[in-house]
Amino acid sequence: MLRSMYSGISGMKNFQTKLDVIGNNIANVNTYGFKKGRVTFKDTMSQMVSGASGASANRGGKNAMQVGLGSTLASIDIIDTQSSLQTTGRALDLAIDGDGYFIVKQGSQSFYTRAGNFYLDNTGTLVNSEGLKVQQYDETGQLKDIVVDVNSVLPSKNTTKIEVLGNFPDNKSVSGKTEQTQQIEVVDTDGNKHVLTVTTSTEDGDKWTISFEDKSLDPPPAGTTNNPNIVKIEDLTYDSNTKKWNKDGNDIDLKINDGTGKEKTLKVKIDLSQLTSGGESLKAVYTPDGQEQGTLKSFNIGSMGEINGVYSNGKVSPIGTLAVAKFSNPAGLQKAGNNTFMASVNSGTANYGVPGDGFGNIASGSLEMSNVDLSEEFTEMIVAQRGFQANTRIITTSDEILQELINLKR
Repeated sequence: MLRSMYSGISGMKNFQTKLDVIGNNIANVNTYGFKKGRVTFKDTMSQMVSGASGASANRGGKNAMQVGLGSTLASIDIIDTQSSLQTTGRALDLAIDGDGYFIVKQGSQSFYTRAGNFYLDNTGTLVNSEGLKVQQYDETGQLKDIVVDVNSVLPSKNTTKIEVLGNFPDNKSVSGKTEQTQQIEVVDTDGNKHVLTVTTSTEDGDKWTISFEDKSLDPPPAGTTNNPNIVKIEDLTYDSNTKKWNKDGNDIDLKINDGTGKEKTLKVKIDLSQLTSGGESLKAVYTPDGQEQGTLKSFNIGSMGEINGVYSNGKVSPIGTLAVAKFSNPAGLQKAGNNTFMASVNSGTANYGVPGDGFGNIASGSLEMSNVDLSEEFTEMIVAQRGFQANTRIITTSDEILQELINLKR
């Protein structure tokens, strides 16, 4: 009788713990990145009434007789399954679609989270709602804080190379003069932009001419036969055997406006390595390098965790790459509160990397919802409630039997 009473007490304690876990799950049904808990039970030791005996020549074997002494907790698990993503449209709301955890730090202590509602503090550092600093993975494989300098300036770079892409038709397809004109932008050593007119022409498809002209320069004197402002690459031919142009990589001195209408020169290299020859169509694309000075206008985060700054000069420059962590046993992580986890001796060492490299991708403008299923939790709550009630009946029944024993003396 006393054994049954204590078995009932152990069952009540276990179901009370299960109700606590279920209540915590329900309380966090709207907590971003929350991973629900699950309680499992196991039986405790059993008291031996009689041991087992093996078979003999005259009698068969006999099983052991044991009386169980109740139940106890087997585990309180973290169910780390992926939950659905909720679109928010906010640039700093991030979700991991797949495996991995964001890495946040307080001093030298690392924490891990699936909740990606991040913010910029007064220094431009990317932080979570508790001020823990979000980490990036730099080119040396080290973790460091992500800092977005809203006042950053992208310095100017003068044009040093013009890459020519596309195709020039060969002499078999060209009948008479062929010409194409377009405009390109180059940047001088002072960071100023200049618009040049580029003319591609041929008389027969055998030899080509590329002409560069800054039409903002003072016009040449009247009656001038050859415009001195025009810089030409002449007698450009293609070797079908080597698949190369004869003037690939040549340096030329472009004539550009110094700001007063007078000319100054800008030395650039002409890259023809990607230009083909053949067919009937003339499609030439001139791509200068270089850039004007620009200030940061906005930034965005890509699916591979890349953080890109968008500048006023139209250029996009990388700021950093979000770091993510994976564990051999993510269910072994220890909850540290505030939507964060800590590594434990059974979770394994954190394996750092970047999204998409064996890790989940980043969904910008989204947040991962809690993986709590209310219908499942309420069903488990009913089961736990009935289990608790059944164990109370064990205690009351044992008490009634004890009362009967006491009444025997009357």
